[in-house]
Amino acid sequence: MSHADDNAGTRRDFLYYATAGAGVVTVGAAVWPLVNQMNPSADVQALSSIFVDVSGVEEGGQLTVNFLGKPVFIRRRTPEEIEAAREVDLQTLPDNDSQNPNKPGVASDENRSLDDSGEWLVMTGVCTHLGCVPLGEAGDFAGWFCPCHGSHYDTAGRIRRGPAPENMHIPVASFVDDTTIQLG
Repeated sequence: MSHADDNAGTRRDFLYYATAGAGVVTVGAAVWPLVNQMNPSADVQALSSIFVDVSGVEEGGQLTVNFLGKPVFIRRRTPEEIEAAREVDLQTLPDNDSQNPNKPGVASDENRSLDDSGEWLVMTGVCTHLGCVPLGEAGDFAGWFCPCHGSHYDTAGRIRRGPAPENMHIPVASFVDDTTIQLG
């Protein structure tokens, strides 16, 4: 029996172990980015909920804050704006979904405003067409107008005309006291 025959088993074992080890390293390298991607970064975790003081917002005024990398419009509407929004025939709207996780349902003004009186409207200030930021108190419906492609929104942030397919979205929001809104 030669010396080479004595080591044949160990060479074969070495190849098995080396192949298995390389496979484990390959699978680990493929899975590692997916595991890291599931954990939000520290800046995202810090901004997952913010508190906004609205005590300085006058009737008819608007405040814009940055939340999760997007502008959020907080508008204190006038009685005229509320009345105009509540008089709209819902059958004429291109999008009849409230787009509001706080009050799901039809796109009535009551389902889009933050409070029962309709005085406060909080919505993500991004046009649902291609993501531009609409201009306030503009357009044919006295609400918002997107200068990029001409979408017109009414005083409740509902799409009325233009290429935008949906009403402006409303983030999760609530009043924590009379002058503070919590987003997220």
